[in-house]
Amino acid sequence: MSVANHAVLIAVSLAFALPVVFMVLTAVMTDQQALTARLVPHPVQLSNFSDVFSNINFARYTWNTFLYAGLSTVGVVVSCIPVAYAFSRIDWRGRNIVFLLVLSTLMLPTQVTSVTLYILWAKQFHDWTGIQFIGTLKPLIIPSFFGDAFSIFLLRQFFLTIPKELTDAVRVDGGGHFEILRRVIIPLSKPAIAAVALFNFIYTWNDFYGPLVFLAGNTDSQTLSVALSSFRGVHHVNWNLTMAAALIFMIPVIMIFFLAQRVFIEGITLTGVKG
Repeated sequence: MSVANHAVLIAVSLAFALPVVFMVLTAVMTDQQALTARLVPHPVQLSNFSDVFSNINFARYTWNTFLYAGLSTVGVVVSCIPVAYAFSRIDWRGRNIVFLLVLSTLMLPTQVTSVTLYILWAKQFHDWTGIQFIGTLKPLIIPSFFGDAFSIFLLRQFFLTIPKELTDAVRVDGGGHFEILRRVIIPLSKPAIAAVALFNFIYTWNDFYGPLVFLAGNTDSQTLSVALSSFRGVHHVNWNLTMAAALIFMIPVIMIFFLAQRVFIEGITLTGVKG
């Protein structure tokens, strides 16, 4: 039984690893090799990576992507913790109904609301504030400070697993909701918060649709996902350069995942489905 389980795990691991291995091998091939069925590069052409850096402003696009992913992650964590606390620890009339309404927003694809949001950012908010939003990262970052339904759900489920006796002890000492959050909920929920932060960071790092719509072709605010698509359009037959660019694009988020892997897995494991 143990051999069978390990065989299945090895097969699944290979299914996930082989595309990455193929990408790495193609990234160090010559133009001619990349168009053939040959799998082993000969000779190894590391200059593909320098060609990528010379063709796109990688430093600028990486900074834009980190700015978008980092600030959005901060916004989601800061805004979702108190909302999840209110849904899990405070009894108020209509709580479950409102929670269902929040979850119902998960059924709305981004494409359904993109036209309305674009008009709001381009006209209404611009007229009210005099600030230019379209063509910048603001329409992508600001909404994250108003909560995210999926993150609220995950944090709420974790908060429900924290023993009520701990929060009651703080309340007996005269502490309010802010003290309960600061002294009990947040310290005990670090794995769940880390999981939510990593989920959001990876999502925003890979986000293509949002930057494509709201940046309006402004190359100064372009993110890596849009830059990679533009690079692919220019070098559509240079698979070696395309794979090299994709590999460079993947490296930062892979490093972040492996550094936070233990906390991330712990957070996912402990975030149950308690109602």
